[in-house]
Amino acid sequence: MRQSPWSSLKTGDHLIAQRALYGGTLALLHDLEKRWGIAVTYVDGHDPDEVRTALRPETKVLYLETIANPTGHVSDLPALSAVVGDDVLVVVDNTFASPLLCRPIEQGADVVVHSTTKYLGGHSDVTGGLAVFADPARYRTTWHHSIELGVTPDPFAAWLTIRGLRTLALRVRRHEQNAEILARRLAAQPAVHAVHAVHWPGLDTHPSHTVAGRFLSGYGSTFSFDLADTEAGRKFVTGLDLVSLVPSLGGPETLVLHPASTSHRQLTEEELNANGITGGTIRLSVGIEDADDLWQDISQALDR
Repeated sequence: MRQSPWSSLKTGDHLIAQRALYGGTLALLHDLEKRWGIAVTYVDGHDPDEVRTALRPETKVLYLETIANPTGHVSDLPALSAVVGDDVLVVVDNTFASPLLCRPIEQGADVVVHSTTKYLGGHSDVTGGLAVFADPARYRTTWHHSIELGVTPDPFAAWLTIRGLRTLALRVRRHEQNAEILARRLAAQPAVHAVHAVHWPGLDTHPSHTVAGRFLSGYGSTFSFDLADTEAGRKFVTGLDLVSLVPSLGGPETLVLHPASTSHRQLTEEELNANGITGGTIRLSVGIEDADDLWQDISQALDR
C-alpha cells in the first residue's frame, strides 16, 4: 500500500470534499486520485444527507472551506461534522474567514489550515501556511513529519506572521466593512450579469447566507461577481487604476483577479461551471483603503 503525502490517507482510501474549492486544492485532489489511488467524492456542502450518502467504510477525510474561494459558498460545518462522526477526519481551510470570523474546531473540525500569506500575515510580504489540530497526538505526529520533510517556516516568515496577528482584529473588521459597501453597490449595477451575481455571503440573496449567519461572526471580504463574458472580465481587470491585478488576497490593498485564468486555471470548463465560475467571474479581495475611492475606481472600470 502506498502512503500519500497526506499522512491520514493511503491508497484505497476515500475522501469527501465540497465541490466549491480553491483551484489549487482541486488540482491536489485530482492528483490524489490519479497518482495515489484515493477516491474523491464531491458534495455541495449544504445537505448533511448528501454527505451521509457519500460515506463509505473506507472514508477517511472530509475536506471543506469555511468561505469558499471565490464563490463565497459556506458549508454547514457543525451539521456535516456531526454526520461523519469520529472515524472521519474533518479538515477545514479557514483562510477566507480567519479566526476572527470562525473557529472551525469549535464547530466540529479536527484540523484547520490557513494560508498565513493572506489575512494572518496581512501585509502581502510573507508566504506560509499553518495547521491547527484539535488532537495533541495528531499535532505531534504531523510536527515530526513536517520536520522530516523540511516544510517548516523560516524564522523571519514566522516573525512576519506573528507581527500580522497583532492587528488582525482591526484589519478584518475594516476589510469586511469595505466589502459590504462594495458588494451592495455592485449588486445594483447593470453591468453585473444576471440576478444574484454578486457572490458575497453577507447578501441575503446568496445561497449560503442563512447557513453563514448561524456560526460565522462575519461574512469575509474576498468575494466574486459575474460580468457578461471573458472579454468583459478582461476589460474590467485591465481598466482599474487603484485596484491592482494580483493573484493574492488578504493584504491592506484591494486586489482583483480573473479566476478562470489564474487561481482556477487547472479546471476544465465543466469543472469551472460546477464550481459556479464563468469566464466573466471576477474575484475581489477588498482592502482597507477608503471605500469611496475604491468604488470610484471600480465604477469607472465597469463603465468600460
